[in-house]
Amino acid sequence: MHVSAINAILSFSAALVLHEMGHFFAARACRVPVIQAGFGWGPRLFGLRVRKVDYQLHLLPLGAYVRMDVSTLQKRPLFQQLFVLLAGIVVNLILAAAAWGTFFGTLNLVLALSNLFPFYQQDGWKSGMVILRRVLKRRSPLVEWSFTLYPGLMGLFLLIRVLCC
Repeated sequence: MHVSAINAILSFSAALVLHEMGHFFAARACRVPVIQAGFGWGPRLFGLRVRKVDYQLHLLPLGAYVRMDVSTLQKRPLFQQLFVLLAGIVVNLILAAAAWGTFFGTLNLVLALSNLFPFYQQDGWKSGMVILRRVLKRRSPLVEWSFTLYPGLMGLFLLIRVLCC
């Protein structure tokens, strides 16, 4: 499969924006206020405010984000919290199935699966934190730090193992 640089950039950008739109619309459906939505990284090129949401476009097309009122999200039932947190992954899985066999489909599948890992600030990590807090019925710094650091330490261990052997 030959992929041009333009195809790669456009596909990656579209997959990221659609992923974040999943979070955006899930938050709206659960009445969690969205504060900011943006595309890119680095210096801000353009911004506008529509219906209490600040939309921003940044210089480098690397990443996308949706910021919502976390305190409101945390007050929602567990199902709604997980719905909002996992909506982007579901969008990527649907896009992967719809575009199966293409670069765009593969890219969406990789994005969905990689977001499930419990790495810090990924959707899998956020969902794991919500579940841990519900199971424990409270916050536990020891458990939360362990959950945060363990995947990174395992990745480092695997990297060392691959490089040394």
